[in-house]
Amino acid sequence: MLEPKLTLAQAMPPAPTAREPQLRQVFEEFEAVFLSQMLQAAGAGKPLSGLGGGGVGEAQFASMLVDVQARAIAARGGLGLAEMLLRASLQDGAGHDDS
Repeated sequence: MLEPKLTLAQAMPPAPTAREPQLRQVFEEFEAVFLSQMLQAAGAGKPLSGLGGGGVGEAQFASMLVDVQARAIAARGGLGLAEMLLRASLQDGAGHDDS
């Protein structure tokens, strides 16, 4: 007779806790900040030189544009960092409901 490799409890995803939506939002915001820093380090938002340059306002609004782009990337799954942190916190019991 074959022995099952996984029990049913191991195969099922963990039950969502009451705090999961809050944790997901915090981790997505963290991932957005991380992505914003990475995008800025990669050169996104740097002012253009020459004829296409946006002038004084471009430098002021470039960081806001990068932040919005990073939030949009994180909201669509991003690098998977938020999901990984959420799973780890729920497995460790950090997402338990104290109320």
